[in-house]
Amino acid sequence: MSTTTTSTLPPLPATPETVKIGIVSISDRASTGVYEDKGLPALKDWLTGALHNPITFEPRLIPDEKDGISAALIELVNAGCSLVLTTGGTGPALRDVTPEATLAVADKEMPGFGEQMRQISLTFVPTAILSRQVAVIRGQSLIINLPGQPKAIAETLEGLKAADGTQKVNGIFAAVPYCIDLIGGPYLETRDEVCKGFRPKTAVRTRG
Repeated sequence: MSTTTTSTLPPLPATPETVKIGIVSISDRASTGVYEDKGLPALKDWLTGALHNPITFEPRLIPDEKDGISAALIELVNAGCSLVLTTGGTGPALRDVTPEATLAVADKEMPGFGEQMRQISLTFVPTAILSRQVAVIRGQSLIINLPGQPKAIAETLEGLKAADGTQKVNGIFAAVPYCIDLIGGPYLETRDEVCKGFRPKTAVRTRG
């Protein structure tokens, strides 16, 4: 077991470091211009509001094609994205192949993310059990499949709050910063009012 303490961790830089995040919207119709894509704007808005870190986004809008999705994920990881979020293509329909494409590029699967997303969504709709989102690690990148609807994206990322603003159910993003720490990525600093990232006390860094 690690004996690392806060006193031995390197201090944070004077300001939050810039992070590179890949965002991928997967839709046959949106990628061909049949209708406007809402996935990429939803991801950008939520991440910009949730993180203190400046973000360099790497956006992709692609069709539901397994090989193309896998290729895009590999490209984003190779481009230095510490986090890659996808939206769309995770249901049971024949064209929904995002989970298969994601697992095909994985070094490790992280099943807790998908389990928690379905638990959150089941609070709202019984059909949440049809969702097949997965999360994986490839190299030093965390890749997470998210739901397709902007409202569901926000709900699964930030969780559920009570009327008084206290957290009832943790969203999956609470675990993302520490996960990225563990795989050697940048130190993500969350805005607590949106989604408070959790780290063990021994993993919390401070500014020198």
